[in-house]
Amino acid sequence: MAVEYDLVVIGGTQAGRYAAIAAAHLQARVALIENTAPGLSLHSGIYNQSLTQVGRVLQQTSNADQFGVYWDQADATSPQQIPEIRFSEAISWASGVVSTLEEQNSPAVLASLGVDVIIGEGEFCRKPYLGFVVNGRRLRSRAYLIATGSNKATTEIDGLQSTGYLTPADWQQKFPEKLPKEWVVIGGGATGTEMAQILARLGANVTLVVRSSHILAKEDPEAARLIQAQLEAEGVRILTQTDVTQVKQIDGKKWVLVGNKAIETDEILLCTPSSQPIKSLNLEGVGVKMNRHGIQVNEKLQTRNPRIYACGDVAGGHQLPHIAQYEASIALKNALFLPIFKANYRGIPTAVFSDPMLARVGLTEEQARRIYVKDVVVLRQYFKSASKAQMLGETTGFCKLILRRNGQILGSCIVGTQADELIHIIALAIQQKIKVNALLQLPPISSTLSEIIYQTAQEWHQQRLSKNTGLQDFLEGFFNFRRSRSF
Repeated sequence: MAVEYDLVVIGGTQAGRYAAIAAAHLQARVALIENTAPGLSLHSGIYNQSLTQVGRVLQQTSNADQFGVYWDQADATSPQQIPEIRFSEAISWASGVVSTLEEQNSPAVLASLGVDVIIGEGEFCRKPYLGFVVNGRRLRSRAYLIATGSNKATTEIDGLQSTGYLTPADWQQKFPEKLPKEWVVIGGGATGTEMAQILARLGANVTLVVRSSHILAKEDPEAARLIQAQLEAEGVRILTQTDVTQVKQIDGKKWVLVGNKAIETDEILLCTPSSQPIKSLNLEGVGVKMNRHGIQVNEKLQTRNPRIYACGDVAGGHQLPHIAQYEASIALKNALFLPIFKANYRGIPTAVFSDPMLARVGLTEEQARRIYVKDVVVLRQYFKSASKAQMLGETTGFCKLILRRNGQILGSCIVGTQADELIHIIALAIQQKIKVNALLQLPPISSTLSEIIYQTAQEWHQQRLSKNTGLQDFLEGFFNFRRSRSF
């Protein structure tokens, strides 16, 4: 019996819709099972970043006096006015950004490209042949891609479910007109860090509860502690090496038991890892194996059933949209053509959208030293040395390059303004196996923030020269000889 489709994509996430559109552009016949919960935004990360921008603008205007800018005052000696933030309008602006983006890949747009969009939930079936059943209809395809994404965060904290809480995935829909004043944010990863700073800048009192010794435990410790210091300077109370053991509601107020402290709060934001909403897909029935992280896949993103692929959070990887999209592109090529393409994450950057931003690619310094031991060189330059950073008043942060002694770039960590844009230069160098010396062959426009990368790369030559005493002796003798010659 002939198959109906070349690819069936299960999950209307960003990665799922990207895969469906890409397959349609390749003239493949595609079906997309759109099982996203009604009203759930596919761009919650963009929504949060939009609110981060609101907080950044507020911060910049609050510090405008450093540029000699004052607010409708007769002279610079008058008290500076404090900018006002209207929370409902900020929420409306962020929602508008998300709505515009969601229209670009809406089900209507997908249908116009030839994608069969089917709304509903379904499951795999094995007999009489492999297929996916949705709304009573059996879809048969040469290959299937699971891109359902993650469900909301879950936890075993006693009393949390009955007391009620928000997660980053659903707070856009549940936010009240007025921002609650007191917040407890649980989880010190990227999302918890971003959300704690957003809420503090919007005027809330925030307590961030972290299990590890500092926030952002998976990132470079030097970078993580710099961002932690920034959050604390902005009024975020950070409780490290601490667990939330119980949550109660007393007289309409929420109480959070943190270590030996009881904290009264208006709202709780849970920013812990998400669960995987895939139990209803009948994966065991078609030979797909699971582990505690999600669906087991190989480096080609195939499951144990070679006709079924998985990408994104559901495959136990990074919970980041751009990595899910990269995985979707690999799975798509393998599913439609020959399964010969392998995922390689070494040159893919990640970012924490705090202020200052943190961006990283490749190995951390700790990972590099564990693998290469003494064959590691660390270069570092601070943003205060970049003229553009001085002009912007954004001098907090640094650029770190991690190399082997032969100049091979192993990784990089950038903390500072527009770190998320700057890191792509180094990511490309890692992907293309370009050594650090090549970064010096393209001087940046002056004054631009990319000067920080050029300045960091210059450290490579300076360090090599300072350690090469033989070369220094030769150069000294050479110039002594030249000066002694008459013309």
